[in-house]
Amino acid sequence: MHINLYYFFKRLVDIVVSILLFILLLPLFLFICVRIAKKDGRPIFTKELKAGKNNRTFIMWSFRTMTNGSKVIRQLPPYPFPSSWEKGVPNFFKITGDNNVTLTETGLWLKKYSLEKIPQLINVIKGDMSLIGPSPERTEIADYYNNKQIKRLKVRPGLTGYAQIKGVTNDNHGKKISYDLYYIQNCSFKFDLKILYKATKQIVKGKVHN
Repeated sequence: MHINLYYFFKRLVDIVVSILLFILLLPLFLFICVRIAKKDGRPIFTKELKAGKNNRTFIMWSFRTMTNGSKVIRQLPPYPFPSSWEKGVPNFFKITGDNNVTLTETGLWLKKYSLEKIPQLINVIKGDMSLIGPSPERTEIADYYNNKQIKRLKVRPGLTGYAQIKGVTNDNHGKKISYDLYYIQNCSFKFDLKILYKATKQIVKGKVHN
């Protein structure tokens, strides 16, 4: 019952805080839209298919931070997947992309302060995401989760989370899974506030781990 109450009030807080934040940040939201359109061109937003709670897919919105590349955006090496992936996603791997795609001038600024995530407040309001939780996973990676790894999909993915404030990147997938599972097993409002406080400090200092 304690856990059920926690998730009920967590969802309530997500809705209220996200709506208030979106209203507060609306002038900045519009400014970024205009800046990207004028300096970098269209599209203004990027849409990514992600695996959410209970492996339910959703479209995650962000401000575009990269130059427009070819139609082949990324590829998970090695491809096709080796038989070793049948036992779960390996602890270490890298994602290759278009070498001609780079961060735009606006993208550098957005990434530094995590402002590219502002459109994801809409995902939180809709119920696709939470303010605090594991980072949203690519669907093509989640498809290869083993029974342990898939437990990180028991909760909604978050704008920030325990693994992110610890500075763990997606390259170190094993440690990311460990931190996410630790969060799920020990989730509480106190833990969420601790993560939010640390994430806010990182944003203010411009030291955000995406």
